[in-house]
Amino acid sequence: MADPRGFLKVRERELPTRRPVPVRLKDWKEVYEEQQLGVLQRQASRCMDCGIPFCHSGCPLGNLIPEWNDLAYRGDWSDAIDRLHATNNFPEFTGRLCPAPCETACVLGISEPAVTIKQIEVTTIEQAFEHGNVTPQIPTRLSGKTVAVIGSGPAGLAVAQQLTRVGHTVAVYERADKAGGLLRYGIPEFKMEKSVLDRRLAQMEMEGTRFRCSTAVGTEVTGDQLRQRYDAVVLAIGATVPRDLPVPGRELNGIMQAMDFLPPANRVAVGETVEGQVTAEGKHVVVIGGGDTGADCIGTSLRQGAASVTSLEIMPQPSEDRPDNQPWPTYPMIYRVASAHEEGGERTYAVNTTELVGDDQGNVKALRLVEVERTDKGFEPVAGSEREIPADLVLLAMGFLGPEGTGVVEQLEVELDERSNIKRDNDFMTSVPGVFVAGDAGRGQSLIVWAIAEGRAAARGVDAFLTGGSALPVPIKPTDRPLTV
Repeated sequence: MADPRGFLKVRERELPTRRPVPVRLKDWKEVYEEQQLGVLQRQASRCMDCGIPFCHSGCPLGNLIPEWNDLAYRGDWSDAIDRLHATNNFPEFTGRLCPAPCETACVLGISEPAVTIKQIEVTTIEQAFEHGNVTPQIPTRLSGKTVAVIGSGPAGLAVAQQLTRVGHTVAVYERADKAGGLLRYGIPEFKMEKSVLDRRLAQMEMEGTRFRCSTAVGTEVTGDQLRQRYDAVVLAIGATVPRDLPVPGRELNGIMQAMDFLPPANRVAVGETVEGQVTAEGKHVVVIGGGDTGADCIGTSLRQGAASVTSLEIMPQPSEDRPDNQPWPTYPMIYRVASAHEEGGERTYAVNTTELVGDDQGNVKALRLVEVERTDKGFEPVAGSEREIPADLVLLAMGFLGPEGTGVVEQLEVELDERSNIKRDNDFMTSVPGVFVAGDAGRGQSLIVWAIAEGRAAARGVDAFLTGGSALPVPIKPTDRPLTV
């Protein structure tokens, strides 16, 4: 602990400045300006090096947060990245995209603003890349065992990197034309520029991981073929079945799932051409769903030149303070303002969509909604609160129901649980020996930090299955859940 009195001397919480809204709406670059190292190190000095660091419990990866906070404060970036990489394969992803449950579990946060853990994390990995401290970890010998990883999102990448580094020959299958999964085509450029992803993929390729993109597993390559070619198979296919909106008018043109809207926008943002792309330019956009995906739709629509953007959420507006029934160190449901919310649009809470109204050409032109109250029976409409708002483009961002049950899941005949997720045992193996599952496909829709933790844990299960034992870490069990009440 470099400065035992740091948390007493530095009381304020300082984060990087976001670029001015009028400026950043003109491009797709990340929204944050660079923070001076001196300011960042001053923030790192606020870490108390607690006797029981609850930030570890808030993070499913078990990140050694007080250790690399201390090293960052001292400016020892080489050792800091070693401690960070010891538990997290991709801190450049989590440092940008994770909602930081570690910070809501920070002991200092009981009485003061929490340590800026997430910013220290992303600065540490950026310093490592800048100074050449992120190098390929090439295995000294090969095991002779082969593994197929289906899906190249954060879970698939984590399991692939862990298994490659212990000497297995790993092939990652991805149906899109480039690897990265939602990191590439789901996350907008203004939250994480794709050069951040590409440099990590380049490291993995130098380590020996092989990527098989533009390959639809389940059709071009079947489940039986995978079992014949590989000693183990890992399903990291995500939870990609979207929740729909069963209301009158759903069939109208101009109503689409968020994940049909965002990928083409992300492609265009990096210079690609997408034929028939649906954009928000000049349109009244309504985003249904108040989560991260909804915020991504807001920021994207505003950059495309939407006439207006309205976000609808069925839940009531959260409090700005931690609710009494969500005490420290749990992750509280409070009112948060993402960069996209700051950029414009209207956020409307406690409303439910009752109908989508179309014009004579079959295009959506308006959305009818009603205010709701939460009761013991569910959400009840408030009499007399019905109204109509203009809507030329309606984006559904209401979450996901689970993995696709057809294709390779059906071919491999793995069992599903009551939530349509893929069942797994404590080693992340499915009901079929040699077939494993990691990430949202087994857990259900969750956070990037849980995906990486599951990928690391599943890698240990695969390694033990192939070799009879494993020295790889196992940060979580399949039954582990976030700190909630």
